[in-house]
Amino acid sequence: MKKIIYLLATLSLLLAACGAPAQSPSEFDINDWDSVLAAAKGQTVNWYIWGGSDSINAYVDNFYGKALKERYDITLNRVPLADTVDAVNQVLSEKQAGTDPGSVDLIWINGENFFTLKQADMLYKEWAQKIPNAKLVDWENPAINLDFGNPVDNQESPWSSAQFQFIYDSARTSEDELPRSYAELKDWACANPGRFTYIAPGPGGFLGTRFAKGALYEVSGDAQQWLSFDQALWDQHSPALWNYFNEMKPCLWRNGETYPKDESELVNLFANNEVDLSMTNDITGAGRWIADGRMPATARAFVFDNYMIGDFNYVAIPLNAPNKAAALVLANLLLEPEFQAAQILPENGFGLGYAIDVTRVTDEAALSALETAASQLGDAATPASDLAKSLVGDSAAQYQGLLEQDWLKFVLQR
Repeated sequence: MKKIIYLLATLSLLLAACGAPAQSPSEFDINDWDSVLAAAKGQTVNWYIWGGSDSINAYVDNFYGKALKERYDITLNRVPLADTVDAVNQVLSEKQAGTDPGSVDLIWINGENFFTLKQADMLYKEWAQKIPNAKLVDWENPAINLDFGNPVDNQESPWSSAQFQFIYDSARTSEDELPRSYAELKDWACANPGRFTYIAPGPGGFLGTRFAKGALYEVSGDAQQWLSFDQALWDQHSPALWNYFNEMKPCLWRNGETYPKDESELVNLFANNEVDLSMTNDITGAGRWIADGRMPATARAFVFDNYMIGDFNYVAIPLNAPNKAAALVLANLLLEPEFQAAQILPENGFGLGYAIDVTRVTDEAALSALETAASQLGDAATPASDLAKSLVGDSAAQYQGLLEQDWLKFVLQR
């Protein structure tokens, strides 16, 4: 009997030892970056990212894909999306099905899509200020720590910045003719019938939504009031917004009966001399399109005197991400000064602004690269002083859907 008890006790210890192995290679301590790097080695990071721009896709593959493999032995799997909401729905579907781990490691995200996943408690928490390059981010800046008015709460890390601008061709429109407010734009459009249109607000038409929000700010007389959601405020001011667009509608390209669905379609109209203004969020202004051969060298960017919405965009890690360590390494890589410098140059095809505060960069070579890149934007870009003067933040996320739905109802379908 004693012999049986001894054997059972020995077997129990052996089983316990088997059931309590040393830390798995896929596990890590977020406060120990070396352990993150060790866990990430050999992983594949599934980055779900809007795929509507060939030049951005190439930039991601050529810069981050190569660096991840060469420096960290991480494979980048870029998963292109027609709209970021597709990734959000994937994560929410996996939550409902109890799938853990899921399939999404990292999402290029902001605004209502971030808000949706945060509300669903499906985001990895307390990481964004713990990656090494977080020290280069000005987390005290409300434009960074608030995403469409919603606190970031260390659940996403910035990648780049963007601000709404217009593009004109200086060879056919003189600078002193340009409108400098939404009110002036309506007058300009009706003085030049058929020569202006805008992107339809809605999924895939982000620039059109942003354009319409700027108009909302102007007709309501203030931008700050839209940082938090207030249904009564929307009900009070939205009728004036639809009046603005409907008054301008007969002056638009094709009398406002149809609208370009995205930036690329509007660029085609501009390049074909069908309209005189295009739109962009690009820090290079018209530079990327000139580099791509889709706009003439005389294209230039400009802004109104006020209500030019700008923000930061981010990456977030789902709570059920299968390769969190690799996602953390990629998020940190996005903030490396060398890649921040590369992303604003027109020839690289990304064209969004810095997410880091260059005054926090202490390495002289890295700081020089950032300053040199900024100096190379040239005449096709909006002057930095004009961008700063006109900058306002984006509205609370809940207004996004309201605006897009009501524009269809009160403008397009009217």
